[in-house]
Amino acid sequence: MIGFSLTDKQKALREEAAKFGKEILLPAREIYSQYSDQESRFQATLPFYQKLVKAGFVKAQVPTGLGGSNESFIDGAIVAEELYAIDSSIMLHVLGTGLGLMPLILGGTPEQQKKFLAPFLTCEGEPLASLAHSEPGGTANWLEKGGKGLETTARKEGDYYVVNGDKLWTTNSAGWDGKGAALACLCCRLSEDGGPQDPNDDPASNITVLIVTRDTIAQNEPKAYQKIAEPNLMGHTAASGPLTRYTNFKVPVADVLGAPGSGASIIQRAFSMSAALAGAMAVGTMRAAFEAALKFAKEDSRRGTVLVIERQSPADLLINAKIKIDTSRLLAWKALDGVEKGTGDDSSRYEACLQAKIYCSDQAVSAVWDTMQLVGM
Repeated sequence: MIGFSLTDKQKALREEAAKFGKEILLPAREIYSQYSDQESRFQATLPFYQKLVKAGFVKAQVPTGLGGSNESFIDGAIVAEELYAIDSSIMLHVLGTGLGLMPLILGGTPEQQKKFLAPFLTCEGEPLASLAHSEPGGTANWLEKGGKGLETTARKEGDYYVVNGDKLWTTNSAGWDGKGAALACLCCRLSEDGGPQDPNDDPASNITVLIVTRDTIAQNEPKAYQKIAEPNLMGHTAASGPLTRYTNFKVPVADVLGAPGSGASIIQRAFSMSAALAGAMAVGTMRAAFEAALKFAKEDSRRGTVLVIERQSPADLLINAKIKIDTSRLLAWKALDGVEKGTGDDSSRYEACLQAKIYCSDQAVSAVWDTMQLVGM
């Protein structure tokens, strides 16, 4: 039977997240917007992130079966929407951490999960996680046969993998101090000589994922891991997506996720499952714009004889935006419900998640434009 109602527990979760957002996160933008550069704005969000950790929102990125508090993917979407509507940059720290942990959750051994998830389960400190996949020049076609593939390479030397290459746009990956996140799942192409990808190889067969912690970085030479730059981000003005460089960087063989060469499947699953949450993020963006426009329309007449909302054209814009919000939310929830309940096969479930990401993102652009027209921007 199809249900469209939240449980009492989910309603309480939504109220809790909304209350936290308004009371704790709402002042953040005014504070970090005082800074002119991306890195300083990111640093200014630290006290707010610490409060998110303490309130359990980071622990909620981990399933209950692994010691976390996430009982449902729908729960995650509810929280993502509520907090993203208040501050997208700071919530991206949390959701980026969830994405960073996903390969470990999906492909880690019980021993690895127990060891590396621990810092994220205590509701203390400011632990960040990152999925270090993207590279300068883009990685959209990273599994295309004959293409360049990933240019960050790893070769095995004794008890270590030695990594060389650059990563870019990898949310949270440099941590708060440029010395690395508490955990990063680092995506590499296996290569003995570090040279270009063999055009005859199946790229997926050479992908591996390495678990990198701050301890891993500290045990390397100082220049083995470097934060090169913190690019400005147009939308997430206080998030971190740095350019980082690995130079003969050593990772213990024991810290490989899955069998060497099995990383592509893990990463694809992680990205696919997180796609529906990106849909929920888009819903949060739409809601913020809609609520601001609705408030304006109810309070302002633009020196006319009636309020803006009483005029048909502006009202139509609000109606259209609201429809886009509601349909997007339902599509994101449907995709996550399918993943949770195992509806269909893997391919159809992940396809639904990708559909949600694409549809919700497209609708967000359209809905925000509707609201901008209403207020006359």
